[in-house]
Amino acid sequence: MSLSDDFAPTGALRASINLGNPLLAHRNADTDAISGVSVDLAGELARELGVPLELVVFDKAAQSVAAVTGQTADIGFFAIDPKRGEGIAFTAPYVLIEGAYLVREDSPLRDNAEVDQSGHRVVVGQGSAYDLYLSRHLTQAAIVRAENSQRVVDEFLAGGQEVAAGVRQQLQADADRVGGVRLLPGRFMVIEQAMGLPKSRPAQAAAALADFVARCKASGFVARALERHGIRGASVAP
Repeated sequence: MSLSDDFAPTGALRASINLGNPLLAHRNADTDAISGVSVDLAGELARELGVPLELVVFDKAAQSVAAVTGQTADIGFFAIDPKRGEGIAFTAPYVLIEGAYLVREDSPLRDNAEVDQSGHRVVVGQGSAYDLYLSRHLTQAAIVRAENSQRVVDEFLAGGQEVAAGVRQQLQADADRVGGVRLLPGRFMVIEQAMGLPKSRPAQAAAALADFVARCKASGFVARALERHGIRGASVAP
């Protein structure tokens, strides 16, 4: 089998795109077109393989993970996590993103270390990288799961919980939108965004994908994509 057969057994490269992280992919409200850094990377890989690109678009990270794990998609773009790694072979990260906390303006919380206390409820996007991370690391605070990452702040405001968690840039955009809230300084995690493919695919495909990501970082492709899409607060992974 050729490398293109390993990657695209249906003849097209089916790329799972998660709209839950707007730093990497988003839908144009006027044209319905999907674009972003992850779309650019998928297109470049399809070009190198000489196969057409087919976008498989989801609103939640968990749905995107399930598509690649279940092989209804050939590649995807994910925050690296041990749970997801059970069914997905990850590359090294191509982008680093900060996970942050948001609270109401009058909240007594001033530091990330104060969040994990009994009686505190933290709203997260179900199945997101920070849901998985906080599920392992919070020992006293309770986790409340919103339908997706875009719903976190609205759920937080409507439900009266103490903390919202998510990608810093998304939370800042929501804070600007709703007012009366603030981000805690610093970060509670660094989200390592990588490409991945089903673990059941041949080892040569996993190695080729890892090489592709390394070349895209070294050549400046990832940096140019971040600049082209106006992404701030995310950095190319070393």
